[in-house]
Amino acid sequence: MVAAADTDRRLEATIHGRVQGVGFRYFVQREAQRRSLKGWVRNLRGGGVQVAAEGPLEVLEEFLDTLREGPPMAWVQRVDSSWKSAKGEVGPFEVTYTV
Repeated sequence: MVAAADTDRRLEATIHGRVQGVGFRYFVQREAQRRSLKGWVRNLRGGGVQVAAEGPLEVLEEFLDTLREGPPMAWVQRVDSSWKSAKGEVGPFEVTYTV
């Protein structure tokens, strides 16, 4: 487990639209790693993509804007997001298994 900084937050988001089969997860991973965020991204069986990311609030807000845009082949219809306290239980940002 990685200790979270006192100023870190956790963003949990589900992205809806054409977000599978268009490189969305790897786009999210690159953008998160570029910002030094911790967490994961995965496909959902229902067709969406789920993200959990931890880091400074300002960085996460910018990251959320990026999720709303997506990569060129994606079409983001909606992003449902929530903010929580960082748990510090996530490591380097990775793509995980579909649930």
